[in-house]
Amino acid sequence: MSRTPLKHGIFLAPYHPVEENPTTALQRDIEMCGYLERLGFDEIWVGEHHSSGFEMIASPELFIAAAAQATRRIRFGTGVISLPYHHPLMVANRLAQLDHQTMGRVTFGFGPGQLVSDAMMIGLDPNKSRDRMAEALDAIVRLMNGEAVTMKTEWFELNDARAHLLPYSDPPKFAVASAITPSGGRLAGQYGMSMLCIAASVVAGFDVLAKNWEVACQVAAENGHTMQRSELRLVAPMHIAETSAQARENVKFGLERWAKFYDVASNNPYVSDGRELVDVLIESKRAVIGTPEDAIAMIERMQGQQGEFGFFLQQHVDWADWEQTRRSHELYARFVMPHFAKANQNRRHSFDWIVADQEAQRAKRLEAVDLAFKKHEAQQAGKK
Repeated sequence: MSRTPLKHGIFLAPYHPVEENPTTALQRDIEMCGYLERLGFDEIWVGEHHSSGFEMIASPELFIAAAAQATRRIRFGTGVISLPYHHPLMVANRLAQLDHQTMGRVTFGFGPGQLVSDAMMIGLDPNKSRDRMAEALDAIVRLMNGEAVTMKTEWFELNDARAHLLPYSDPPKFAVASAITPSGGRLAGQYGMSMLCIAASVVAGFDVLAKNWEVACQVAAENGHTMQRSELRLVAPMHIAETSAQARENVKFGLERWAKFYDVASNNPYVSDGRELVDVLIESKRAVIGTPEDAIAMIERMQGQQGEFGFFLQQHVDWADWEQTRRSHELYARFVMPHFAKANQNRRHSFDWIVADQEAQRAKRLEAVDLAFKKHEAQQAGKK
């Protein structure tokens, strides 16, 4: 069991079927934020995408601003802002404003942009995305620290530029997305930022988890920083129900649609070989489609591979319908969260003790009852 207290969140890309009304889908997402807060989740991360139709939020900042008004405690994260698509001064100003509007409830996550189609639509060579992200990140950190920045790159220019608001948080919280390549880990280490491992359960991503963390720690040490395991976040998809059979039935709603999208928008992380998709995902350990016990097993497997980490984020994938998805999150809060928090440890010890000691305690109870009757009889005899 990890010594780092595990916190829990949702990674809301989101994945929504193109057949559904986008207005109601977005409203449900905002409603879901309040529901997750009431269940005790710690944070929600919101993505940025501009093509493909499925991942329909183009501005995580806009969504978070609205969702923050519908919640009071839960934190949010930009998961992620695709830095090569934006001038860094505009990003710094938007983030500082959002930090004030939420009174410091946001962690700002950055990445190079996941969808090649996004880059193609704006004429960006995807091979330049990671370098541009690094350039933009350097400028944003300096701007949000209050510096006047002058720099010129291939794609943006800053002339004695300042962010006109400093962040509400001191210091603001930053995170860098890390998938399979070491570039995210290197940037996280360079700036002492947290890591958001968005492909933690994909076979290739799982295999490099520990290596990317090692890279981040090495680069952090070279730059005078220390990586904090309590700020390390791992992401994986799951849907749980009371039984494995019920979970399998639930995901018939949207699993095939999600797979079709994933097949064309990303590198296919599974090979069907004629098997049912649900079996492929379960057997590859790519995802959980099962019970709370299966969710616990996946997280503990990640702890075994990665070591301690601070947050597990469920990837919200719309495999099941609205009510079944809410039920999945409820079951997670009821059974998975308390397992890692050891919330029932003393209750379990207490229950196990009375079970083991039941014969002795039964004898004590009978003795007490017998004594009460004898006392009553003696009192009655005294009256006569």
